[in-house]
Amino acid sequence: MNRRTFLALAVGAALLAAGCTGTGAASKGADAEAPDDPSKVSGTITVLTQRTDLVQNGTMKKYAAEFNKTYPRVKVEFQALTNYEAEVKIRMNTENYGDVLLIPAVIEKNDYPKFFASLGTRAERSEKYRFTDYATVDGKVYGQSPIGVMPGFLYNKKVWRQAGITAWPATPAEFLAGLKAIKAKTDAVPYYTNFAAGWPLTQWTDVRGAVHCDTQATTKLAEGDPWGEDGELRVGDTLLYDIVRQGLTEKDPTTTNWEESKPRLARGELATQWLGTWAIIQFQDAARKAGASPDDIGFMPFPSRTNGQFCAVVVPDYLQAVNIHSENKPAARAWIDWFTDKSGYAEDNLAISPLKDAPLPKALKPYEDAGVKIIELDDAAGARLKQIDNESEVGIYKPDYRQDLVDLARGARKGSLEDFFSDLAEKWAKTQKTVGS
Repeated sequence: MNRRTFLALAVGAALLAAGCTGTGAASKGADAEAPDDPSKVSGTITVLTQRTDLVQNGTMKKYAAEFNKTYPRVKVEFQALTNYEAEVKIRMNTENYGDVLLIPAVIEKNDYPKFFASLGTRAERSEKYRFTDYATVDGKVYGQSPIGVMPGFLYNKKVWRQAGITAWPATPAEFLAGLKAIKAKTDAVPYYTNFAAGWPLTQWTDVRGAVHCDTQATTKLAEGDPWGEDGELRVGDTLLYDIVRQGLTEKDPTTTNWEESKPRLARGELATQWLGTWAIIQFQDAARKAGASPDDIGFMPFPSRTNGQFCAVVVPDYLQAVNIHSENKPAARAWIDWFTDKSGYAEDNLAISPLKDAPLPKALKPYEDAGVKIIELDDAAGARLKQIDNESEVGIYKPDYRQDLVDLARGARKGSLEDFFSDLAEKWAKTQKTVGS
């Protein structure tokens, strides 16, 4: 499925307001230590997942069978939840939210110790794994993502070549020129917003870091003005606005269809979408089913270079965690370690491994060939950023404000782009003063 940021949309501000108190406070500070002897680990664990497709087609059961070759006395049961965030949020008001689960995006980072058992210290885990900062509270790590993803543009290479473009655009202006060439020289829709689905528009927040190749981008969003002069969200949002304003998208954004966009891009009816590496395998599969070539599915970085170099940010997908109330913590911890280290899940999904010494997936060989710089963001200010976003009601992780931006660009909403940015910045700055550092 897709990134944790869009799955969080099902709950939104209403659930945040309702709170998620659960019953974890009494157990706060528990650890899920890694077992030394696999033969002594036993019990039945329930693993919650959003991957309904992999449960239904038997893939998760195959992973469990491989896991049992190392841990034969552990029985793994899966619960696939279609509306993962909303369902788990409700269950977390009890102690019954599985033994292993994906940390819902709606849970405040500082509350992790109330609900999840520690996997170890940041100092220890950061030597081996990526993404430890995203789950670290007071020096302890409470979750681990089995895959990493990069935001970027999924595009049909054949269509871009037909338009005469063989090199990645290096500036927003070059990118717009490329889309105009596609409109003039091909029958493809240059850019597809997926406006109706909503969540794809939230992916535009992930331009942060890539615009200026800045590992401190999250901190700067939390402490500064994201829509100020040369601010990273301003750069990304301006590009989206210009794409729509200049008529380089579908005619009616309200009629877009996410699932249909996959085979349409594969066939060359659509040229480009801003998504992430997680989508590559989905679009390649759609190409095969549509009788098109999977090799036509390309991936390119945001059109910006720093010191002559493209930059791409690698971020975690959902973080797996151990329920602090689990009666089988050793077995739950064993599953997380095995699934992260040995399952092959990252390779199977053409994703980026969380293991620091692992190579990039083959789908990103063009990035290696082009010398794209891969960075990770410092997430020390991640909790504060999320709090500012929630309390300001700006919603950089929700679809509403970029749907408003698209409506503004296409003339369905009155106002200017500058006024739009000023309104966002005013709400942001006002809330920053009330949210502690």
